[in-house]
Amino acid sequence: MDELDRKIIALLQVNGRASNARIAREVGVSEGTVRRRLRRLVQDGIIQIAAIPDPEKVGYRTVALIGVQADPDRLDEVADHLAQLPEAQYVALTTGTFDIFVGVALPNPEALGTFLRRKVGTTPGVRRTETFVNLAIRKRGHGIVL
Repeated sequence: MDELDRKIIALLQVNGRASNARIAREVGVSEGTVRRRLRRLVQDGIIQIAAIPDPEKVGYRTVALIGVQADPDRLDEVADHLAQLPEAQYVALTTGTFDIFVGVALPNPEALGTFLRRKVGTTPGVRRTETFVNLAIRKRGHGIVL
């Protein structure tokens, strides 16, 4: 990945629907070059092109981050199980107090409670959880800045 790839990615992070022609004009290369670079970035798994909805605008009024402490010998198993749950938008193995963080978006607090009790709490290997409910989102990013 070189500086041109970084510029293309940065433009797409601002406007994921930018045309190849517009990107080409902004970075000073041909449209064909942009098309080839994008195809390679996607094929190599460096970027994904996706529509990311705003949870609240599509009816998910309760967004939370769940810290999970798990049995040390079952970390991967617990994380893999949680990642399979349709409610889980984000699952990461971490350092610190919690072994795993799970990001969820649910319709209401009752649905969050049900999810915690029936799905997370019953997962073999889960020792303890702590849930952090978003009160307000000041910035919503969709990746790292290059």
